[in-house]
Amino acid sequence: MPSVLPDGDPVPASGELPPSALDGLGSRPFGFYVHVPFCASRCGYCDFNTYTAAELGPGASQRDYAETAIEEVRLARRVLGDLGLPVETVFFGGGTPTLLPAADLVRILEAIDKEFGLRPDAEVTTEANPESVDPAYLEILRNGGFNRMSFGMQSARQHVLKVLDRHHTPGRAAQAVREAKDAGFEHVNLDLIYSTPGETDDDWRASLEAALAAGPDHVSAYSLIVEDGTRLAVRIRRGELPMPDDDVAADRYLIADEMLSAAGLRWYEISNWAAADEARCRHNLLYWTGGDWWGVGPGAHSHVGGTRWWNVKHPAAYAGRLASGASPAHAREVLSAEDRAVERLMLELRLATGFPLADLRPGAREACDSAVAEGLLEVRDGRIVLTLRGRLLADGLVLDLT
Repeated sequence: MPSVLPDGDPVPASGELPPSALDGLGSRPFGFYVHVPFCASRCGYCDFNTYTAAELGPGASQRDYAETAIEEVRLARRVLGDLGLPVETVFFGGGTPTLLPAADLVRILEAIDKEFGLRPDAEVTTEANPESVDPAYLEILRNGGFNRMSFGMQSARQHVLKVLDRHHTPGRAAQAVREAKDAGFEHVNLDLIYSTPGETDDDWRASLEAALAAGPDHVSAYSLIVEDGTRLAVRIRRGELPMPDDDVAADRYLIADEMLSAAGLRWYEISNWAAADEARCRHNLLYWTGGDWWGVGPGAHSHVGGTRWWNVKHPAAYAGRLASGASPAHAREVLSAEDRAVERLMLELRLATGFPLADLRPGAREACDSAVAEGLLEVRDGRIVLTLRGRLLADGLVLDLT
């Protein structure tokens, strides 16, 4: 199961935020993340807060989930007050949001619109496993206000999908992209994973070729991370599978960037490529650029004005809190100015737009100059931007610059 939630300060039963969090509310982009914690089966590499039907236990159900989530949306309105706060982005993640009826997802979106109001150009995304949707389902979502789909393709090779415990057939993701376009979705993303044990360079190239042939306007590519407590970690520990190799992962990243760039998709964040500016994921950009968001659902994290909190993990505990009129928040933390500065650097440096050179702390200038000399960073219009080689070493660079 997923790791234990972090400790933090207690949250009032009302969910009331400290005054510092509300200072400037409305001047920053605001969005919603809706966590749907249900999966048909558990993927071997996943440590997200998700539950199969067998794991769910009493006190929670998929059938009642939409109404429970809507109750948290109403709580968000009470906590944040009457200030005009139009929603720029909504992202349904999981789990597998599309295990719920499409009408349930639309109901949750309608509640957000009713309580806060969606901007006319709001980006509304849901993740989906390719096999969890069909044309009729996608049509209901599109007619209900969703305009972006994100499909978990992961690989085009059956033996790689088997290691990941993914159960869709390799060609289904491409078919789902076509169905989404036919339903009128303006933007479609495919998620890929590289460096799975047993994957070769040719396998990875084939996955990229299949993804590009499907015609999405956005591709996300992530190196496989072996999380403690997952079935994949157990298999590696037993010696059934090799541990992913960092050098192999770096090579696979270079292959991805070369092939995606050649196809007209430009990187705008280390793991994300888009065909045009309007194809970039605005919800993730909200995270990466210091916006505010309310996370709905068990285990969901929220951030408003430097205060971050996270909900109780289990769907039954989550539903029980809301049914009693209490906030489902488990704990929270108020970030210091130093914490916020470090997080800003860590997130903005991952973007193709980079980080303002003038905003580096004075003690970091020497490390910055060294990184420029080593070809890891370049300075463009007063901002430091990762080079291709720098993208491979971004985590270490952030430590050097903080």
